[in-house]
Amino acid sequence: MEIIISNNRNKPIYEQITSQIKGMIMSGELQAGDPIPSMRSLAKSIQVSVITVQKAYEDLQRDGFIDTTVGRGSFVSATNKDMFQDEQLKKIEEHLIKAAEIARTSGIKLEKMVDMLTVFYTEGKNES
Repeated sequence: MEIIISNNRNKPIYEQITSQIKGMIMSGELQAGDPIPSMRSLAKSIQVSVITVQKAYEDLQRDGFIDTTVGRGSFVSATNKDMFQDEQLKKIEEHLIKAAEIARTSGIKLEKMVDMLTVFYTEGKNES
């Protein structure tokens, strides 16, 4: 498992670890039941504090992505994909609410918003 940490990002290191492991799980690179490195092992390999990795693992466990058993280690949970999708849908909904409010107050028609979303979704463009 390869985790890449950037000290130049505004994102805390534990969040970088958390998001990369979530991404590996969602992409299928890590499957339900797969072991993940021990906190000490991962901390050593990416040269960060064990406390930083512990925080990331605690977040992953709280969010249902991993299960940790004392003496056995940490493993990818079987129920994580649906939880992650629900989490992402909530984020999308928050952004869409803001976009709809801006469009409504600016007099932009719904059809234009649908067209923009279709282009961004299908082509991955970030500009209109």
